[in-house]
Amino acid sequence: MITFLLCLAALIAAYFTYGKYLERQAGTDPSRPTPCKRMADGVDYIEMPRWRVFLIQLLNIAGTGPIFGAILGACFGPVAFLWITLGGIFFGAMHDYLSGMMILRADGKSLPEVLGLYLGSPVRTAVRWFSIVLMVLVGAVFLLSPAQLLTTLVSGVSVSTWVWIILAYYILATVLPVDKVIGKCYPVFGAALVLMALSLLGVVLFEGYHVPELSFHNYQPDPEAVPIIPTLFITIACGAISGFHATQSPMMARCVGNEKECRSVFYGSMISESVIALIWAAIAMAFFGGIPELSSALAANDNNPAWAVDAISRTTLGHFGAILAILGVVAAPITSGDTAFRSARLIISDMFGIDQKPLWKRFAVCLPLFVIGYLITLVNFDIVWRYFAWSNQTLAVFTLWAIYVWQRRRGKNIWVPLIPAVVMTYIVTSFVFISGQFIGLGPVWPAYASAAVVTLGITALMLRRS
Repeated sequence: MITFLLCLAALIAAYFTYGKYLERQAGTDPSRPTPCKRMADGVDYIEMPRWRVFLIQLLNIAGTGPIFGAILGACFGPVAFLWITLGGIFFGAMHDYLSGMMILRADGKSLPEVLGLYLGSPVRTAVRWFSIVLMVLVGAVFLLSPAQLLTTLVSGVSVSTWVWIILAYYILATVLPVDKVIGKCYPVFGAALVLMALSLLGVVLFEGYHVPELSFHNYQPDPEAVPIIPTLFITIACGAISGFHATQSPMMARCVGNEKECRSVFYGSMISESVIALIWAAIAMAFFGGIPELSSALAANDNNPAWAVDAISRTTLGHFGAILAILGVVAAPITSGDTAFRSARLIISDMFGIDQKPLWKRFAVCLPLFVIGYLITLVNFDIVWRYFAWSNQTLAVFTLWAIYVWQRRRGKNIWVPLIPAVVMTYIVTSFVFISGQFIGLGPVWPAYASAAVVTLGITALMLRRS
């Protein structure tokens, strides 16, 4: 329990300390007009109050990542607490805040366009298509995972039926102006997500559960097949760092009314997500009586974290927990899924200069994306999740290197993004060499060595470029 409490305190303190430092690094200027004041269009550039923008951003980035990922990551053991905390503070929240400020200063352009300003046209082109693929993967993951959870909560309705219902909602939320569905519904769902996390925190603290202390032991049934480095760093993505977040930031960068609000909107929402992930990792380890027991329970239920969410919520919070599960754990991925498709629409429209004011043009851009997203839901969820998680972290690598160039050009502290950029480059590269989904060299040491060589080469190229 001491490890958990220290990590929780560190995350909260970081918002007021490291977050303030990053605000100075970004050169925040409250007198500089934000994009929504200069480019209002009634569709995407619409000013909204800070509390609303914060809750929307939190739901945009949260999804099932800090919940499902934290539960699966808890199977590695208490080392998950360390990655969520240090990753959330120095990797994820820094990534979200500084990339958010970069995007804000670029008039809220989509992420690939902003990365192209700092990493060049070839990277812009690659990231455009990479981001679209990731957005569709995110949309598919966040179609299927809430559908699975709703099936456990509402008997008699199949997963495929829920998928079609959620997909219909996605179409509306993606094509309508941002203040119609997203601006009105998200704050309610965001409040439910926060309330659910606080309720489970109370369960962890006051219901006599034992939360294990920090250990670097890998509790996976086959630790050689899934080593902590890099697998834990890929499994717990959204709770520590996520490239998907930077694809969501343009939406809120087009709605924030003052640069001083960005620390709470971008850094604060990521810290909040890390807190949610920390709580879910703790309750997952404690609820089932230990980490091996958690792994066994998941294995007996097809390694489906939605089952674990349902079991934990119903048992610890009763009917209240079931309601919170619907509003929080179901709404969070749905609201991330629709904004993933919306982000894909913005990326494509920026790529081809498509005017987004006419409704039919928005629908025409989105329709093929919805079709592909639905087809992906027919693939095994575990396979989709692995590719989504790796793609997610790989996009974060591109963004971290762009932040490094941005910092260097402005004469700011380059170590803030450089260390996370190098570490995450190594993580995603080593996963390629270790995972059977990619190259899969087998023994970890050849994979580690190969990843180190590639990482050194990429680092040298980026240092020379900047």
